[in-house]
Amino acid sequence: MDIKLVSSSNKKKVIDLGNGVKIGDGEFTIIAGPCAVENYEQLEATAKFLNKLGVNVLRGGAFKPRTSPYSFQGLGFQGLKYLRDVGKKYNMKVISEIMDPRDVERAYDLVDVYQVGSRNMQNYSLLKELGNVDKPVMLKRGMTATVNEWLMAAEYIALEGNDNIILCERGIRTFENYTRNTLDLTVVPIVKSLSKLPIIVDPSHGTGMRELVATMARASVVVSADGIMVEVHPSPDNALSDGFQSLDFSMMNELINQVDILKKYMNELE
Repeated sequence: MDIKLVSSSNKKKVIDLGNGVKIGDGEFTIIAGPCAVENYEQLEATAKFLNKLGVNVLRGGAFKPRTSPYSFQGLGFQGLKYLRDVGKKYNMKVISEIMDPRDVERAYDLVDVYQVGSRNMQNYSLLKELGNVDKPVMLKRGMTATVNEWLMAAEYIALEGNDNIILCERGIRTFENYTRNTLDLTVVPIVKSLSKLPIIVDPSHGTGMRELVATMARASVVVSADGIMVEVHPSPDNALSDGFQSLDFSMMNELINQVDILKKYMNELE
């Protein structure tokens, strides 16, 4: 299967989110926020904190595809409205997952970036629908997907006319069960050699353990990822979704400091 529209034979893609926020231009973009939007107060407190740290892209799940149907499923469009309102308040771009092709148009004015989660990487009806919008799409790697399958999923989007695609490595399922997933950092240089698309890393889902997130974030800088997406919560132990992999505010502050130091060091080596 040949990679055509998103292959490295084309000019490298820089995703412009507006307000000076670009992914793939050589900078290291940090996207952060709660796994799930629980209420306005939780989201507003998180965004206020992140904004002070210089984070300008806010994530938050409104539709949560959970393994158990009894787990918190998200606030739906009310959660997206909270994201839009808080994002405007702090001048942050917002990203959230859409799972149903029928919701793409309805969510258009509520998000700046559509996210395709790992469980929907090969939801071809959704991919085609997102190929018809004029907003960026973040395509997460499926938990059992090969690199080629991942890039071919991106081709589905690009074939419909939208090549504003950000790839996100979020860990794959292997025989190892100590961590939630196995974070495949080798895929960053591999994708950069095969594709024109920028790639970021999700160390939160990639490890499932908050004590490993900062380490893998630093490693993401070293392998030349275009950014990271990190889960942050005011009180992770009380989170309704994935609190065990979410950072509290002090841990996120330390991560930012570490990444800034490492970025400066890496720039000196170039």
